[in-house]
Amino acid sequence: MPHERSVCGEGSSMRDTGATAPGAQTRPRSPFNRIKVFVLCHSLLQLAQLLVSGYMKSSISTIERRYGLSSKKSGLLASFNEVGNTVLIVFVSFLGSRVHRPRYIGGGALLACLASLLIASPHFLNDMYSYTDHTPAAPGDNSSGLCQTAGPLAISSSNQMCQSQANSSHSMVYPMLLLGQLLLGIGAVPIQPFGISYIDDFASKKNSPLYLAILLAVTSIGPAFGFVTGSFLLRFYVDFDKLSEDEIELTPKDLRWVGAWWLGFLVASCLLFITAIPYLFFPREMQKEDSGDGEPEPEKQETNPQQEQSLLQFLKSFPRTALRTLKSPVYLLVVLAQVNLAALLSGLATFMSKFIERQFSQTVSFSTMMIGGVGIPLAVLGTVLGGVVMRRLSLSVVGASRLCLTVIALCMFSALPLLFLGCSTQKVAGIFPPSSSPQSCSSDCQCPSAAFNPVCGSDGVEFRSPCHAGCLSVEIDGGSKVRNYTGCRCISGSGYALSGTCGSGCSHLLLPFVVLLGVTSLIVAVSQTPSFMIILRTVRAEDKSFAVGVQYMLFRVLAFMPGPVIYGTVIDTTCILWGNKCGKQTSCHYYDLDLFRQRFLGLLIVFVCGALLCFLLIVITVHRKAKCEKAQPERTKGYEMVGEKESNEVVLPKEKDPA
Repeated sequence: MPHERSVCGEGSSMRDTGATAPGAQTRPRSPFNRIKVFVLCHSLLQLAQLLVSGYMKSSISTIERRYGLSSKKSGLLASFNEVGNTVLIVFVSFLGSRVHRPRYIGGGALLACLASLLIASPHFLNDMYSYTDHTPAAPGDNSSGLCQTAGPLAISSSNQMCQSQANSSHSMVYPMLLLGQLLLGIGAVPIQPFGISYIDDFASKKNSPLYLAILLAVTSIGPAFGFVTGSFLLRFYVDFDKLSEDEIELTPKDLRWVGAWWLGFLVASCLLFITAIPYLFFPREMQKEDSGDGEPEPEKQETNPQQEQSLLQFLKSFPRTALRTLKSPVYLLVVLAQVNLAALLSGLATFMSKFIERQFSQTVSFSTMMIGGVGIPLAVLGTVLGGVVMRRLSLSVVGASRLCLTVIALCMFSALPLLFLGCSTQKVAGIFPPSSSPQSCSSDCQCPSAAFNPVCGSDGVEFRSPCHAGCLSVEIDGGSKVRNYTGCRCISGSGYALSGTCGSGCSHLLLPFVVLLGVTSLIVAVSQTPSFMIILRTVRAEDKSFAVGVQYMLFRVLAFMPGPVIYGTVIDTTCILWGNKCGKQTSCHYYDLDLFRQRFLGLLIVFVCGALLCFLLIVITVHRKAKCEKAQPERTKGYEMVGEKESNEVVLPKEKDPA
């Protein structure tokens, strides 16, 4: 493109004289030939894409309840987007600048848009949400869900419901959700790597760090934005588009409540579509941004040797280069430490709102807000503080490893008290404490096995349904809302029960728990920047980009994919009453809250201990290398991270062959 280079070269004189070359008249006027516009569009796109990721995690427990999934299945669903992402990220690193990057980014965003629509589609393809023990619709019929000896009618209606559900597309919901998550992960593959490389190629040296900092900031707040969006939208009933307000019987405090989980995916799909359109108009290459000193920066003429390889050569060299990188003990230990913290993060982000909901008897929307409004912002603040500490103290690799070790040790002390902030499961008749003998007071009530409509007796004992409490009648107010159940044979004293759960009685411990959780999030995030810098300073200069790519691949394979599944499996082991619909197990109704707290947060402690052990070994390793360097003063600069002009180029001494 000789003509374009001549235009760029004459840019300075044209500004001075006011002359305009004929060929350059239109390009500067187009907003799509300016890197600042690209940064703005890319920030908005990443915000929309990460909103979907955060929103999925915020609504995962709602989807679990709506479609009767176990926590293990919902954990797999939450992490399934990493599958497509992990498989294709290798090819993205190969393609580099060989392709039209803006169009690939736009195509990925449009695919993510379709994936979001696919995830929301089960709401429109299936019948309305059905739950047991509806308030009777027929005037004067007040026996539904109550203790009644005429069982055949209830069994017949239950069979009709099961038959209608068998004919619907309910069985295809989970595969559709998995496919949507898979496509969402594939669509996200080109967005960040292609966007960052495009900005780095065409932004000025002066402005490039600022642009990348803006993208990193958006990357941090995107998931929080998704959680906050979820907190707002889950306050609406799942079928509010099909029912009038008077027909909605449940409240957000009811254990059977399901919020409008699908609505956020429609919103995100619209945002992804809008933010994808501009990428169809950005050029494959644009003029290098002026540095602001009156002289345009020269275009990069460097060629990456990897770009000269064929795809087959690249795939053949990939394992060899990865093995060479992983042979560095410091690099391997840092990555393993970060994998432990990433697994911790992925599990907590997926299930912490569910834990708060169950442990402290809070609504789904409130629990989600605690994660998006407290946990994630404090984690972002911790990441920034880690960078500030590194800059102010001018820490070397040794100092950075000590900082990480100290921070994780402090995290251990702040996380341990969380194990003791909670209460036992409320007393639920026949369920907790466990009892092998059936209740004689309701044995002749013909209560259906799928019945789940918790009521709190006047004596403080909870029952899974009015039928199990032996209640014979129900009082309804003028708005068709249940006031209370009366004539309950299993309740001592006045024998009445209120609709809804009695709760765990732990709401007074919520504030100290959230404070400690926020402090733990803040502390553990401080280690992110120094650990990342240790990696950049302990690998060879030509392997830095590859080392970072391998690091994120290991994050996905060892943390982001298995993390939510591990947490979900552990949570399932604490269930004491599984739901049952049409002879199939659904989601859990009651948990042993002591076991839930001990195993869920105990897993957090295990991952923190793993990271602590890795950082301890890192400190020992770099201290030994530092002693070796003292005998060779001319090579000591390899440990300097800041303050030296050569610090970005030098690396630690080569590792000895383990053999």
